[in-house]
Amino acid sequence: MQKKYVLKMPGAVYSGENALDSMGEILKDWGTKAAVFTDRGIRESGLLSPVFAQLEKLSGEYVIFDELAAEPTCDQAQDAVDAFKKSGAEFIVAVGGGSVMDTAKLASVLATDDYSVRDLLDHPYMAKKCVKTLMIPTTAGTGAEATPNAIVAVPEKELKVGIVNDAMIADGVILDARMIKSLPGSIAAATGVDALCHAIECFTSKKRNPFSDTFALQAFEMIVKNIEKACDDPGAMEEKSNMLLASFYAGVAITASGTTAVHALSYPLGGKYHIAHGVSNAILLAPVMKFNEPACRARFALAYDRLAPDAGAVTEAEKSAWIVRRMEEIVEHLNIPRSLKEFGVGREDLDALVAAGMEVTRLLVNNMREVTPEDARTIYLEIM
Repeated sequence: MQKKYVLKMPGAVYSGENALDSMGEILKDWGTKAAVFTDRGIRESGLLSPVFAQLEKLSGEYVIFDELAAEPTCDQAQDAVDAFKKSGAEFIVAVGGGSVMDTAKLASVLATDDYSVRDLLDHPYMAKKCVKTLMIPTTAGTGAEATPNAIVAVPEKELKVGIVNDAMIADGVILDARMIKSLPGSIAAATGVDALCHAIECFTSKKRNPFSDTFALQAFEMIVKNIEKACDDPGAMEEKSNMLLASFYAGVAITASGTTAVHALSYPLGGKYHIAHGVSNAILLAPVMKFNEPACRARFALAYDRLAPDAGAVTEAEKSAWIVRRMEEIVEHLNIPRSLKEFGVGREDLDALVAAGMEVTRLLVNNMREVTPEDARTIYLEIM
């Protein structure tokens, strides 16, 4: 556990019933021309209509960027940044999932010719806030609205890389469950498990601290109690609202602490095989938890005491085993793949996966149990 720690959060967070109606309060002094970052699917779904209505009350002037790539490469992100710089917009409203919000964050610190996305891969602290951002998530999972992170793929490395800089923390966030009401079940499941990983990883990170523990444990409890119904029942608005809030809490936990080996070993699966981030995390969640269990047993037991104190487990080992088993049950219930077979990943890919996974030292150093190349190989083999 860290002995010195800090909590950094977005400037204003509006949540609860009809939270989107508060856009005007957030944006009133930001300028007159907005850039709306989103993707074509969200635009075609009609989710942007209330956002446009709010913007039109302010000034009516906005430009839309809806060609943003899902899980973008660093160069695709740079293309979006370049387009934004030519737009003359004074602030950004990002409406979407993690990829949309991450691209918007990069644009917010790159409205200058002093450095590029590729420069930030190796020197993230070059970034300086240039324009303000409002994040409106349309999934309950990535927590990107709360974090200073932007994830991009680096094609030549066949790896995803996290660019981290406090300047990318949003100036405003709106959590409105209406924005996730019609989210397809498969996306709700994958992004929800991503948030679940954030919560339990941050709770067991070497960088954990009282701030991250508070948000991670609350997020973990809310996700485990709500994720299945939120994904199963399109009308379960209370559970969906709880998931949206829990995802934000888990994002705050990332900012205060950091994820561990699940995310580290997941990045090569997205970078090379383009497996959706939440799905690759879901595949790795139980195997990594089982690997970590000897080192994380006491922490898993604490999570059990918070989540299910009357479930019958008595010893620390029993409580820990219950938590690991519950994670497996959730992934199975949500019908998320639990192996790499259907993605065409085989043993011939093992050496490259291990090598790429071991490069993610930014996250591996957070893991309570050291992960050696041989350990990574064993974990990958388990999911093939």
